[in-house]
Order: sequence, then C-alpha cells, then structure tokens
Amino acid sequence: MTTTSGTQRARTGRITFFVALAVFAQESTWNLYDSQVPPLLREHLGSAALIGLLMGMDNVLGIFIQPWMGNRSDRTRTSWGRRMPYLLAGMPVAALLFLLIPHVAGTLPLLILVMFGYALVANSFKPIAESLLPDFVPPERRSRANAVVKIAASLTVLVAALISIFLIDTHPKLSFAIPAILMVVSLAVLAANVRDSRSPAYRAALDEERERAAPAARVRDTVLDIVRDRNRSRVLLMLSILLFGGAWAASRALITPYGMEVLGLSRGEAGGLTLPSGVAFIVAAYPVARLAERFGRLRVMTAGMTVFAAGTVFATVVATPAGVVAGLCVASAGASSFLVNAVVVLWNLAPSDRVVGTYTGLYTVGWVSGGFLGPALVGGLVDLTGWPLLLLHVAIVALLAVLAVVRVSALQRRTPASRAL
Repeated sequence: MTTTSGTQRARTGRITFFVALAVFAQESTWNLYDSQVPPLLREHLGSAALIGLLMGMDNVLGIFIQPWMGNRSDRTRTSWGRRMPYLLAGMPVAALLFLLIPHVAGTLPLLILVMFGYALVANSFKPIAESLLPDFVPPERRSRANAVVKIAASLTVLVAALISIFLIDTHPKLSFAIPAILMVVSLAVLAANVRDSRSPAYRAALDEERERAAPAARVRDTVLDIVRDRNRSRVLLMLSILLFGGAWAASRALITPYGMEVLGLSRGEAGGLTLPSGVAFIVAAYPVARLAERFGRLRVMTAGMTVFAAGTVFATVVATPAGVVAGLCVASAGASSFLVNAVVVLWNLAPSDRVVGTYTGLYTVGWVSGGFLGPALVGGLVDLTGWPLLLLHVAIVALLAVLAVVRVSALQRRTPASRAL
C-alpha cells in the first residue's frame, strides 16, 4: 500500500513539473507581450484607447477560442492522447510568431497581423496544457499540483521584468527570442516525457465512451448541462469566478492611478505598489493548497476571499504607502486560496473526465470576463465616489463572490459530490 502510494506521489510530482514547465514557458511570452508590445504600437499610434483595444484583442479571442479548443482536445483520440497533438502543433508556431514581433514592428499592418496570429495560436493551446493536470492528477491532490503551476506562472512576471530591465533597450530582438526559446525547449521536454494517452482520465474517457457508445459532448452541450442542472453549484461557481476575477483585476489595473491620486506617488512608485504582494502570493500558494486538501477547498476559498476583502479594507483605512502595500500583501495571500482552488473545484464538479478540457476553457471565460468587466465596474464607482474608496469597492465585489461560494458550499452539503471539494 505504501509503495503504491509513493509511486502515485512520484507520478503526480513528475506530471506537475512538466505542466508547470509548459505553463511557465507560455506565460513568459504573455508577460513580455503585455509589457513590451504597447511601446511598439505607440511608435505608430498616438491613441491610448486604440493601443488598449489592440492589446485587449487576445482576451476577446480567448473568450471564444479557449472553450472550443478545450472541447476539441476532449474529443480527440490519438496514440499521443488528446492534448499532446495540439501542443506539438501549436507551441512551435506560437514561438515563431512571438519571435517575429520585433522584426515586423516597423510596419503597423504587419505588426497587427503577427499580434493577431500569436494571440490566436497561443490562446488555442493555453487551456490544453493546463488540462493535462486533471488528466493525470487525482481529484484529492489537484490543489497542491495547481499551486505549483500557479507559482510557476507568477514567476514569469519576474522573468519579464528582468528581460525588460537588462535587455529590451539594448537587444530588443534577443529579448523576444528568450521566451520563444523557452517555449520550444519546454515542448521538447514534454514531447520526450508525456503521453497523455496513458493518463487515467484519458483511459476513463475511453471506457465511458465504450460503455455508453456516445461521443464526447460539444461545448454547447456542456454549457446547457451546466445551465439546466437543478443543482446550481456550477453556475454559482462560474459567477464567483467572474466576480472575484473582476475584483482581482480591478485591484491590479487601477492601483497605479490610485497611488498617484491618493498617495501622491510618482507613476513609477505607484506602479511598484503591487510588487511585494506578488511575493506574498507565491509564498502563500502552496500552503493554501495543502490547507484546502485537509479542510476542504470551498471552506478555504471562502476564508481566503474574506481575507482578500479584509486586506483591501485595511488598505482603504490606512491610506499610506506602507499601509496600502501591507493591505495588498494580505489581500494577495488571501486571493491565492481562490486562484489555486477555484478551477480545481470546477474540474471536480465536472460530470465526467471526458469534459475537463472544456471546463478549463470555461474557467478562463469566467476569469477573463471578470478581468474585462471588473475594472470598468469599479472604475465607474470611483467616478461616483472618488479614488480614496477604490479598494473598498474592490472589497464589495469580492464579498459578492464570497456569497456565491458560500451558497455552493451549502448546496454541496445537501448533495455530497463524488469528488473531493
């Protein structure tokens, strides 16, 4: 029994490392893209709104592409499995397109075309790489595995910052080459070590199809199943993802003008307010995952989201640079409970292993939609009440998400799920 358990832990650790490596490589390109493509656009465009519109193109594409591609991978059957063929095809193309960005930056139409191509391809395989984790990792251990993946993704912010500081001014083309090379290297490691046709979820999906003699569900079928379910757990969880995604995005997107308007900081100083909180998130992510697996994911999510709201309220009350940094650190540590566990709960609420890729895409839709709507909603409230209450409005949105998760917990206690929540 001990040997079997040890072997399972080793396999879980191995696949977690490979998924984290793939996500790290992908997010390295995305973070450098977000920080260094706007200056390239600014050389051609004087309108900040137009630059913002072009930079938001990838989020709009993701809303439509990611659920569809996650579903396509759910329905794919090959000797490599259902995820790896898309990664083998998509990652090299995305790396090449990313590499081309600084080379075509002198011509606006070409730059926009390459940006669109990169956003299209990179969005196509983003949920597929992340779906490898629930394919291999059993429900009860998914939180700690996802915590490692989230930590890897968070570290890419530091990578992009270091490239920007040391290379972008003197070697702009090399700066884009480094993340592209990381992506290709990570793909080579994945290809050499991962066959998701051997994953427990893939084998379970095949067995289920043979028993039912039915193909995997389409995106439309999956969405209708969620909407029509009399148990509203999945709908409420999606609502909480949208709401908390909105609160998180607003606390990030609007903090620089808040620091300038309320704290009297320079643009650079205000932009650095969230840096310590990024470290707090990394430090808290894995312990939070272990707590979730011990005490229950929904319970830990509720507590962490409440801590997030408390941190933003503290920052509102103690409106000094040190107070805001401290409040944001507390808030980020609390937010890690949601960012690590929400998608795991959604995976574990899925009715079958045949649709986990689709559920990964739906999680992204909820999170990205919140990222789009949250700053606009909170920004509108700031227009009405003033900048000093920014973080209080963020807390209110977060508490609405807490109510949704509390309701999911109540529903799950009435109808216990078959998987770990």
